Amino acid sequence: MPVHRSIFLKSQSGAAALEFALVALPLFVAVLSIVEVMLVVLTSSSLAEATTLAARSIRTGQLQKSGSATSSTFAQEICSNMSWLGPQCASNLSVDARVFSSFGSVTPPPVVSNGLIDSSALSFNMGNAGDIVVVRAYYRWPLMTPFLAAALGAASNGVMVITSTAAFRNEPFS
Repeated sequence: MPVHRSIFLKSQSGAAALEFALVALPLFVAVLSIVEVMLVVLTSSSLAEATTLAARSIRTGQLQKSGSATSSTFAQEICSNMSWLGPQCASNLSVDARVFSSFGSVTPPPVVSNGLIDSSALSFNMGNAGDIVVVRAYYRWPLMTPFLAAALGAASNGVMVITSTAAFRNEPFS
C-alpha cells in the first residue's frame, strides 16, 4: 500500500512536541541566565555591605588594637556578614587595604588583570589613627552560562571577579 504525501502534510500529531523542543532550550538558557545575573547582583550588593561593615572595625581602630589582625581575619569578618555563601566564601575572597596621604592621592594599583586576581599585588595595611585607608574586597564568582561569562567580562576559566571598595579616614583612636 503506497503512502501518500498528503497524509504527512495534513498530519498535526507531534507538532506541539516539536515546537516545544525548538523553544525549550533557548527558554531554559534565558531563565538560567536571568537567575545567574540575579545571583551576581545579590553577591555584589552583599559584598559591598559586608565590606562596609567590616571596614568599620578598621576605621574605629578595633582591629589595630587587637594586635592579631591579618588579611585572613579581616576576610573572615567580611564572610561572617555574607553567611549565605557558606564555607566557600573564605576561599573565594581576597582583601586589600592600603594607606594614602590624602583623598586626592587615592589611586590604588590594579589587582585584577584579565579577570584574574594577582595575589602578589595584594597588601594589608590598616593604618593608624587619622590615616586615610582604602579597603577593597574581591570575590571570585564562578559563572554557569558560558556566553554570560563572556558578556560580564569573566576570566577564561568562567570566573567573574566582583569588587567592593570602602575609603575612609581612621577615627582618632588611641
